[in-house]
Amino acid sequence: MKTDSEIQKDVMEELRWEPLLNASEIGVSVKNGVVTLSGIVNSYYKKTTAEKATRRVSGVKAVAEDLEVKFSESLIKNDTEIAEIILNNLKWNSAIKEEKVKVKVDNGVVTLDGEVGWKYEKDLIESEVEGLQGVRLVVNNINIRPGILPKDLTQKIKSAFERNASCDADKIKVSVSGHTVTLSGKVRSWAEKNDAENVAWAASGVTKVENQLEIDNPVLAL
Repeated sequence: MKTDSEIQKDVMEELRWEPLLNASEIGVSVKNGVVTLSGIVNSYYKKTTAEKATRRVSGVKAVAEDLEVKFSESLIKNDTEIAEIILNNLKWNSAIKEEKVKVKVDNGVVTLDGEVGWKYEKDLIESEVEGLQGVRLVVNNINIRPGILPKDLTQKIKSAFERNASCDADKIKVSVSGHTVTLSGKVRSWAEKNDAENVAWAASGVTKVENQLEIDNPVLAL
């Protein structure tokens, strides 16, 4: 079992491992396995990268993210410029149907609306936006269009867990109601919890995944 101080040390090392990040700009505190990140970074992409890196660390139960995004004068763009760059990027990505996406920018906060057929499309669109200069926050309201559900969807997802090396299929319970998949049980880490959710999202016809998996990794509070 990791103590909070051990988790803090590991998180700081993981942040240093990320070439994009300057770990000295990010403060890390831990209480009962809950990690709080604080400080100032100069892009929204760095903010999300720091959060993802933290979630990879074993023992982390949750992340409270208080990082602030502040741009240097040379990187500041107005909302019209940001919107034009976003639309141009979406247009030139052959995997994205840009006509299905609506973009709104307000003081650097980008709101995405529209409808796609798969979760990976929704995530791909967001990834095209979050690294752009001037973006302070991305609100992804894109809906996933319901598809045709296989009759044996529950078993297909369970089989996918059994094939996945990072998931302990015996400890994950799967239930399906309509187009919603609910995952419950216990996993060993946040990374396994995230991997399990990605497996469920990969199933055809799924429009929502309720991830109720608990991280079974007790932490000794200092």
